[in-house]
Amino acid sequence: MKEYDVIIVGSGAGLDILEAAVEHGLKTALIDDGPAGGTCLNVGCIPSKMLIFPADRVMDVREAASLGIDAEIKGIDFAAIMDRSRRLVEADHREIEDQLRKSRALDFYQDIAEFVDRNTFRVGNRMIKANLIYLASGSRPLIPSIPGLDQVDYLTNESLLQLRELPKSLIIIGGGYVGVEYAHFFQAMGSDVTLLEMGPRLVPSEEPEISDLLLSSLSRRFAVLTGSVAESVEETDSGRVAVRVSTRHIDNRSEKITAAKLLIAAGRRSNADRLKVENAGIKTDSKGYIKVNAHLETNVKGIYAIGDANGREMFTHTSHAEAAVAAANGIHGQKKTINYWAAPHAVFTHPQIASVGLTEHLARQKYKISVGRTAYADIALGVAMMQQEGFAKIILEQETRKILGGHVIGPWASVVIQEVVNVMARRGGVADIGRGIHIHPALSELIIKAVYNAV
Repeated sequence: MKEYDVIIVGSGAGLDILEAAVEHGLKTALIDDGPAGGTCLNVGCIPSKMLIFPADRVMDVREAASLGIDAEIKGIDFAAIMDRSRRLVEADHREIEDQLRKSRALDFYQDIAEFVDRNTFRVGNRMIKANLIYLASGSRPLIPSIPGLDQVDYLTNESLLQLRELPKSLIIIGGGYVGVEYAHFFQAMGSDVTLLEMGPRLVPSEEPEISDLLLSSLSRRFAVLTGSVAESVEETDSGRVAVRVSTRHIDNRSEKITAAKLLIAAGRRSNADRLKVENAGIKTDSKGYIKVNAHLETNVKGIYAIGDANGREMFTHTSHAEAAVAAANGIHGQKKTINYWAAPHAVFTHPQIASVGLTEHLARQKYKISVGRTAYADIALGVAMMQQEGFAKIILEQETRKILGGHVIGPWASVVIQEVVNVMARRGGVADIGRGIHIHPALSELIIKAVYNAV
């Protein structure tokens, strides 16, 4: 048995806590059985954006004709694009692992960890314990219970990163963030894509009009089947994957579609079960995510859970914010709370989506609101870009003019939204947006015009 002051499970946002513990002079252990760097670096946002950026450039060329530019794509080196992503990710996680192994300020266990009791882990064939524990154990793909799925070779957001040849055709099950991002990528690379979503809308947590515009845009490029349930999966005699798709709850239809490959993008699930958290008395919710309070502490004193482990806001930037709060509370004895009021997110499909704060539906349940919109076509740069469909939407509390939410769909939405995020983080409103001079012509005019259009 080896005893520590702090044990951290997970080397994504867990590295932030590790740094705080080491700087505080605490005897610290870090456990991670996967490649160092966590979900984001290895199988999430970093490799996916390295793939999607070339896909965006493909769309630039395809859409250039609207600007009077006669351009064509003479070839796409899919293998090179995939290899670049793998090389850069592998270089980063190897560097992190090397630093962890060489450090004399901590012990790094690259093995599977399981709780034995409230403060003890079994790591491989060793036992370690601490009174202060941080769980940053991440998540993994949620694999739905579809008859026959376990009999076919399917892809996930993790395994697809190892592809070396472009699938000629691809069925994607799931129209959430992962599904629409990779549908955009593979179609841009040249795959014949079919996207299945069992609900009525793509990216259903977004504003309805954003979901509608995304559906319209993607449907011009490939087949998008909403309200469609994958009833069964099988491999055909020719080695293709066949999915029986039902829309019986709408029009009582059922059809079989086939493709060279199948991608499952049906959501995520917490890795908490792999830690056997029940042995420590840690409570989880109905989906397996670890329950935490406003201080990010579990029901067991001295054990904290951040990021995908608790499932509150499954985005890397929010995980780092949670890590700062949890470290302050556990290591420094503070009582900080986490506030998701201005926690943003982006969806790197085409067109790009970014949101922060409340949707109009949720805002109306709590406040008397005003809503402002501006189309890309309503600002000078949007006209220059010949953007006919994208828009920004701002939700204000009517009396105080405080910003309650912001939503953008269109080019560089993830950049445009930041002004709204910064104002909301200060609990600000219309006056804060208007105080700064906005460059003309620039995409930032979307926000100030949407604010002043609010009625």
